[in-house]
Amino acid sequence: MVAPIFTSTTAEIIYPDCDGNPMSDNTKQFRWIVTIKENLELIYAENPDVFVAGDLLWYPAEGNNTIRQAPDIMVAIGRPKGDRGSYQQWKEAGIAPQVVFEILSPGSRLAEMQRKLSFYDRYGVNEYYIYDPDRIDFAGWMRVDGKLESIEEPQSWVSPLLAIRFDLEPDTLQIYRSDGQPFLSFGDLDLHRRAAEQRADTAEQRADTAEQRAVTAEQRAATLATKLQELGIDPANL
Repeated sequence: MVAPIFTSTTAEIIYPDCDGNPMSDNTKQFRWIVTIKENLELIYAENPDVFVAGDLLWYPAEGNNTIRQAPDIMVAIGRPKGDRGSYQQWKEAGIAPQVVFEILSPGSRLAEMQRKLSFYDRYGVNEYYIYDPDRIDFAGWMRVDGKLESIEEPQSWVSPLLAIRFDLEPDTLQIYRSDGQPFLSFGDLDLHRRAAEQRADTAEQRADTAEQRAVTAEQRAATLATKLQELGIDPANL
């Protein structure tokens, strides 16, 4: 009797890395996204277990690739740094991003913001912040008793998880580190990056020079040993 052949009809689920939407709608929105994301990267540069990302698709539910959201900035505390095509929560020890930011553009719709709030509330975000750079409007939500609740007075608010302070001024939003230093501006971040690259290049050049010196010293020692042996002298006895 020939055993029947069973063919699996379960297709592998693909979790796309892109949802087809642009990262930003204009240069102002882009600057704010990069500024917040890169400053947070700097704050946690020495902590290997804080993952910061911008415009990365987050899939909270395994088996369903339609449940997803791409926060402008997200912070996952307790997850290692490293490149990812998307944040698949079941591969991240089940840890949801604890803090997310959205930077509004003129094209942002109230219904869209409400949908995002519902998503972040349902899937475990602890702090959710929105900034509208055109209207100079800042709002936030914090999880209280299992639900995201609006922060009544977001001005001069300090994030419980990130320890950064938000000061809403008449013409802009200022964000401060826990040491009181303001976030670097978009331009200053570029200068910081270039300086870091220069320091890295200098350190690499120094390492190369030290290695070259060591090789040269080794070659000189070998040459001297050869000459001594030609003279009948054993270098080991010196």
